[in-house]
Amino acid sequence: MTIEQKLKDLNITLAPPAAPVAAYVMYVQTGNLVFISGHIAKNADGTPNVGQLGKDKTTADGQAAARAIAIDLMGTLQEAVGGDLSRVKRIVKLMSLVNSTPDFTEQHLVTNGASELLGEVFGDAGKHARSAFGVAQIPRGACVEIEMIVEVA
Repeated sequence: MTIEQKLKDLNITLAPPAAPVAAYVMYVQTGNLVFISGHIAKNADGTPNVGQLGKDKTTADGQAAARAIAIDLMGTLQEAVGGDLSRVKRIVKLMSLVNSTPDFTEQHLVTNGASELLGEVFGDAGKHARSAFGVAQIPRGACVEIEMIVEVA
């Protein structure tokens, strides 16, 4: 089954990446690696999904936000590979920042929202290394931010 068919079966439509909101680019390719800038959690209307895990967001809320970020990351990746996601050889690494209270310890579970979707879409090529950090704040007050490194053909 193709990546596009998997996305269709999951009822996922990838959108082109949003424009950067500061002095950076959405992705950079060097050799066979694509480095995708951090994407923040957004609501359906495109506004930041704000809040802090352990205060006004639950782990399940964070997982849903991380899953939505993974969809946005795949949209940026699709642009980076000229529309051909079959060029993806491996999702190499995710780095997840979770806006959380000092006593919140489930950043890894929040990040599973992205990791599990990438595994579902890319199969073994979607299995990746990752880091998940709790942080005091994320730009625009977002609850989660994730960046991704991908190996491409």
